[in-house]
Amino acid sequence: MTWDFCLPLFKAYLLTEKGLSMHSIEAYLHDIRLLKDFLETTCPGLQPADVKPRHIEQLLGELYDMGMSASSQARILSGLRAFFNYLIVEKLIETAPTELIDGPKLKRKLPEVLSLEEIDALLKALDLSKADHVRNKAMIETLYSCGLRVSELVNLQISNIYNESEIIRVIGKGNKERLVPIGRSALESIEIYRKYIRGQWHKYAQYDDFLFLNRRGQPLTRVMVFTFLKQLAIEAGIEKNISPHIFRHSFATHLIEGGADLRAVQMMLGHTSITTTEIYTHLNQEYLRTSMMQFHPRFKRSS
Repeated sequence: MTWDFCLPLFKAYLLTEKGLSMHSIEAYLHDIRLLKDFLETTCPGLQPADVKPRHIEQLLGELYDMGMSASSQARILSGLRAFFNYLIVEKLIETAPTELIDGPKLKRKLPEVLSLEEIDALLKALDLSKADHVRNKAMIETLYSCGLRVSELVNLQISNIYNESEIIRVIGKGNKERLVPIGRSALESIEIYRKYIRGQWHKYAQYDDFLFLNRRGQPLTRVMVFTFLKQLAIEAGIEKNISPHIFRHSFATHLIEGGADLRAVQMMLGHTSITTTEIYTHLNQEYLRTSMMQFHPRFKRSS
């Protein structure tokens, strides 16, 4: 059983059974090739069934010496675990060399979020006399209103927007579907974009159902969304690291701060595990202090 035999099988498994995108699949394969290349240098001829825990530990040690971050090491270890667990399921090996290996300790990094004032500043920086800015306003409103990933935004279909019930159907990771409420402000921005802008751009039949298009009538790429948000942040005078994902963080954080149920937020974000959602239960110290000053009887200042 060689690497060349196992890798195509694992790739097919990720594509057909796990339903992952090609971007995610390539990330998994990159991790495995990293191990394969390392072993070809240190233990020539070693095949997947021959890999022992010490080989994985040696690789992680090499990555540490190279200055790779703990989070990147942990991601690679996760990819290797998925590969060897797949080989166990297929009865190609009996035990996984990754089974007893602890990943590097990770600091839990709190996500950066935008305040309502910063979101308003971004929207005000748009020049709505420009067609693409009308579209961009609709995209920002949708990102913040629904907490979408950028891939979910660029693939959003018109047929999956239900105006009367104010709901959209989202196709998330692994082709999993979820229903997410969408705010009236976002729906109005979408309607303006569709009525006055989208219909004026070149049309391709195969893209008829894609909501957000470029001027050539083709779906936007993730890079295009990143680029226009970076430029807009500069124009709005916001120095934070702006990306599409910051709107997802802001969506979740503002809901939690407003008292939303954690399970409901989990469902809207499409998180498989609630532990992923729990990071949004962080509240900045100033918010906590303000709440205590307002509501706790021993914190209230006398007038």
